[in-house]
Order: sequence, then C-alpha cells, then structure tokens
Amino acid sequence: MMSNPDHKFIPDLDESILHPNPIMQFKMWFDQALAAKLPHADAMTVATATKAGRPSARVVLLKLVDDRGLVFFTNYKSRKGGELSANPRAALVSYWPEFNRQVRVEGTVSQLSADESDAYFATRPRDSQLSSLTSAQSETIASRGELDRHFEKLKQQYEGKSIPRPSHWGGYRVHADRIEFWQSRFARLNDRILYTRQPSGSWTTTRLQP
Repeated sequence: MMSNPDHKFIPDLDESILHPNPIMQFKMWFDQALAAKLPHADAMTVATATKAGRPSARVVLLKLVDDRGLVFFTNYKSRKGGELSANPRAALVSYWPEFNRQVRVEGTVSQLSADESDAYFATRPRDSQLSSLTSAQSETIASRGELDRHFEKLKQQYEGKSIPRPSHWGGYRVHADRIEFWQSRFARLNDRILYTRQPSGSWTTTRLQP
C-alpha cells in the first residue's frame, strides 16, 4: 500500500475533519472514489461465516450507501446467502489504492424488502437480469456450454417480455456497528480511526495504532 503522488491533495486523516456519523463519512469517501472514476470504485470484499465459524470471502459491488447501511445484491441461495441465513453478520472491506484509503465495516445483515429488490432489479441491464434467472449460483454444473444454453433458452423465452426478478435474488443491507477508516502515511505510520456504535445508537471514535 504505497502512496500515490497523483493524489497529494488528500488531507491527513484527522478526527477534526471526520463526520460524526461514520456512514456519512463512508459515503463521502465512496462518492469521491466514484467522482474520480477510480477503477472498480464500487468493489468491496464481503466476508461471511457459517454458524460454526468457517469463514469465506468474495468481492461484490456496493450499490447503495445511506443512513440505514450499505447495500449489495446477490443470489439468496448462494454460499454467502446460506451463510447469512444461518449467521446474519458480515464484514466488508472497501479499498481505493489510488487514494491510499481503506474502510472496514462489521455489522448485522438483513434482506431488503421485495419492493426494494424489485426496484433495483428493474434497473439492471437485460442480460444481467437473464443471468440472475440462469445461474444457480455456487451449485456445480457439468460445463460452461450447459450454462450458455440455458441462458439462450431463457433469452428466447423472454424475448419481447419483461423479465421478472427471481424470488431467490435480491439485496442485503449491512447495519454497521463498527467502521474503521484507514489511510496510509509515511514509514507505515498509518492513520486508523475506529467508530463503534453504542447501545443508544450514537457513535464513539478512537484512534488505533497502525
């Protein structure tokens, strides 16, 4: 994680300039990454675990940040969907190397309402809608050809028709209780600011050693 000379305008990570609400602070960083057209600015790692504690992680796309949490979409019957059903907690990591920034989020997870998932599904490109119907995510398949044939069959089936959101596909919202902002500095003396949600709903901040 090296400094990028193209972004020397980024100020040091100081408590005095941070938003008191870490969700809003995250949104500020996220919006800056999107505005700068950073490659894969919306990519984030989502880590889940089985009820027994066996972890797994993968990269998904962050689709929404608001005062209720962070939202991503997936197949509910996928491995992560099964793990979130059994153990509804997740850890997220967003990393923007061009800005030397990272955010770690931990919290509980809930499914979006059917209306919310329907509304987002309607905005997806048609091929992406079809792929949600095509793939039984995380299940085994004999060949790529079988998947492609199924896709083409559905493409013909829905030609000229609207594509319904499959009931097994939709969104998750992560309700954060810990958010850590990381920004690199010289000699690896990096800044780390941790927000922790209190029982009252308010947030406290602490500075961590790198």
